[in-house]
Amino acid sequence: MATINPYINFNGNAEEAFNFYKSVFGGEFASIVRFKDLESSEFPIAEEDADKIMRITLPIGGNTLIANDVPESMGPVSEEENRSKIAVFADSREEADKIFNGLSVGGTSEMHMSDSPWDTYFGMFRDKYGVEWTVEFDASVNVRA
Repeated sequence: MATINPYINFNGNAEEAFNFYKSVFGGEFASIVRFKDLESSEFPIAEEDADKIMRITLPIGGNTLIANDVPESMGPVSEEENRSKIAVFADSREEADKIFNGLSVGGTSEMHMSDSPWDTYFGMFRDKYGVEWTVEFDASVNVRA
């Protein structure tokens, strides 16, 4: 079966955001590649982009959260215009609360963790980096969706 792994673009703060995500989910980065690591005569890198993240990966459960910084020459990313969400399915109400409370620090809650009309425990927020998340626990399902 195919695996879906969220991929997020940042405006130069991918490493900061991923250190924050790592503090909530735990684990270790599987890879960190900076633009300067790829520089060659065929692929010159602007000085202001050299230390930015070309690719960073954080395994979470059976999936991987992936990101990069967008080079300045490509213009800024507007997270506030992106209405896509990353959905996290927790194994318990306690884990859902822990993830919601950890990731939403400094962000904006759109729906606090509560029982949903579709019989799950659900919350939704935009984190301090502008990324939207949903956190959900479904007691009727023994495995993650």
